[in-house]
Amino acid sequence: MQKKYQNKKLLKIRLIKRQEIWTFTAQGWVVFLVTITALMFFAITNLHPFLAVTSRVKAADILVVDGWLSDYEVKQAAAEFQGGFYRQIITLGTSVEQGFYLSEYKNYADITAATLNKLGIPKEKLIAVYIPTVVRNRTHESAVALLQWISKFNLPIKSINLLTFDAHARRSWMIFKKVFYPQIEVGIIAAKPLLYDSNNWWKTSEGVRVTMSETIAYVYALLVSWKT
Repeated sequence: MQKKYQNKKLLKIRLIKRQEIWTFTAQGWVVFLVTITALMFFAITNLHPFLAVTSRVKAADILVVDGWLSDYEVKQAAAEFQGGFYRQIITLGTSVEQGFYLSEYKNYADITAATLNKLGIPKEKLIAVYIPTVVRNRTHESAVALLQWISKFNLPIKSINLLTFDAHARRSWMIFKKVFYPQIEVGIIAAKPLLYDSNNWWKTSEGVRVTMSETIAYVYALLVSWKT
């Protein structure tokens, strides 16, 4: 009798069931699609310009250059220096990741300084500051290392302009300002990229990759307490 009851219970097992769900009406779909389209248009027209910000400190007498930039962007740093009133350029960089044993220069700070010299910047105007290699928060560690270097030599620097890569500018600016406040005022310069058009970043895979990754990194940076 019990076995017969168990067989009946097994027969009642169902793989699907009917249930009511909420879904969009025709008007709801229209509103949803219009909203998505508006958000995409807003992102395309505003996201990259927000990230690739340029806001110079007019009175800055030191230009700081990220050492991992391409030659195309380093040329922009040389032009920035030659067209301004800077006293010196400070290049920042970690150890070379490939070709260390073959290269004359062992870190990106020295490579960038040497490149700037080839582009016409006198050696006495160039200072290379080595940044210890880290696996995370490289921008923050670069800012801390530079501030420690300035403090070590007791340099009378009141303001700097940091030149870095395109969409990386907003995040770098925020982190450097938090590290240097209140001793040194920080301005930012976004170098134009070579591999995609900043005004049409969504048309290339490189532009999309850089913009999306920097957006995520910026949001992450907002959530971190950058205390030195």
